[in-house]
Amino acid sequence: MAEALLKAKIRKNKIKWWSVASCGIRAEVGSAMSANSRAVLSELGISSDKFTPKQLTQKMISSATLVVCMTSSQKQMLEDCGIVTCVKDLCGYDIPDPYGRDISVYRATRDALSSACDYIVENYIKKFEEE
Repeated sequence: MAEALLKAKIRKNKIKWWSVASCGIRAEVGSAMSANSRAVLSELGISSDKFTPKQLTQKMISSATLVVCMTSSQKQMLEDCGIVTCVKDLCGYDIPDPYGRDISVYRATRDALSSACDYIVENYIKKFEEE
């Protein structure tokens, strides 16, 4: 959901200088996005048809400008890998994985991610262009 939401916000803000990729620490490569994730993104008019889970690699981290983990425990797992932060460092809250929960949890996760993406766009991505 994070990738789809941030890409939508980047398009909305007409940002051309930033790309986004979502990767998992324990990604189920080859699987599809969960039905609940697709459903709650669809409620906002965001398509997730082209999304496929990817495994995070050191090469990806090394080539990134910013790596944002959903939780501080994920950040802790990657602390020796480079420029890694987490949503809690940026916004004051972790975003737990809703996998396997009911649709209301997915909506709450989507909304928390959306707020975090707004913060990242305003406080990092737009400022990056100014440098």
